[in-house]
Amino acid sequence: MMPQWLRRPPILMNDSSNGPWGNGGNDDTNGGARNPWAVPPGGRKGAPKATALDEFLKRARGGGSGGGNGPQMPLGANPRSLWMIGAVLIVTAWILFTSVHQIGPQQRGVVTFLGRYSGELDPGIRLTLPAPLVSVQKVDVEAVRVDEFPRDGSENVLTGDQNILDLAYTVRWRVDNPRDFVFEIKDPEETVRATAESAMRAVLATTTLNEAIGAGRTNIEARVAQMMQQILNEYHAGVRVQGVSIRQAAAPASLIDDFNAVTAAQQEAVGNLNNARSYSEQVIARAQGEAAAFDKVFEEYRLAPEVTRRRMYYETMEAVLAKTDKTIVETPGVAPLLPLDRARKLTEPQTEVTQPTPAPTAEAGR
Repeated sequence: MMPQWLRRPPILMNDSSNGPWGNGGNDDTNGGARNPWAVPPGGRKGAPKATALDEFLKRARGGGSGGGNGPQMPLGANPRSLWMIGAVLIVTAWILFTSVHQIGPQQRGVVTFLGRYSGELDPGIRLTLPAPLVSVQKVDVEAVRVDEFPRDGSENVLTGDQNILDLAYTVRWRVDNPRDFVFEIKDPEETVRATAESAMRAVLATTTLNEAIGAGRTNIEARVAQMMQQILNEYHAGVRVQGVSIRQAAAPASLIDDFNAVTAAQQEAVGNLNNARSYSEQVIARAQGEAAAFDKVFEEYRLAPEVTRRRMYYETMEAVLAKTDKTIVETPGVAPLLPLDRARKLTEPQTEVTQPTPAPTAEAGR
């Protein structure tokens, strides 16, 4: 007979309706085995507790607490009311977000109602109807924008005397009318750039190369700014041109040496002309001073002609003879005419000092 411990358990041959785990596999009553996959009688231990969000989602789906052990939906509560509350909160936030506008000190707000212009907002906290009924576009009206031409390097421009000029310049502008800036033209920035390039080429087409690289640069900048403003006003662009500055204006590289020589010669000519003018002014001033002195002498001559004539003669002879020695031939002989100060010294009487005659000595008598 086979031992008890070698016998096979009669699991497959069990026809009990309770199954292999006993009692339908639910519990271990009547000594049967319990189903390891069934929920324990005391519930699962360590299961996470339901959060407020989980409860809200369950109620929104119309379900209860799930297992019947959690809190149930109160009587009379409608899941649709929860959705309505959420929708109201979202709409309220949207209205507050799109109705309150903070306009900076340097900004203006362009307001449109259903896509049509309705006004402007001044700096401060402003209220409007919510979007999409009303939209506000903020425009900076004080910032000066600077555009460089060209964006990289320099560009070649044809001058009025059929020469090519390497040119680089900048344009400064700002917004003058926010309404026109937003609505009248599609792309204001590109419109300003295109206008600047057209105006610069139009002005250089009537300018020679020497003027463009020389003293005519200031005149070119003023003419370009004026032409740009005129064109933009015709477009109603709402832009005010602040100024145009030419950063580089030079001849092509192949002719740069020749043009530098011409420029140096022009500068030298201007310097010589300035020196000539300065010299002529000095000569004129000296002549005017001499004429004024002569007028004073003439007034004295009218009062005392003879005395003035003699004084003028003496002064003239003294100025002429002071630097030279003259010789006057007279009857007794020849005498040099010395300068006046030396002549006075010679004509003054002088006392002769007689030296005593030494006594003759014995040796001299001998």
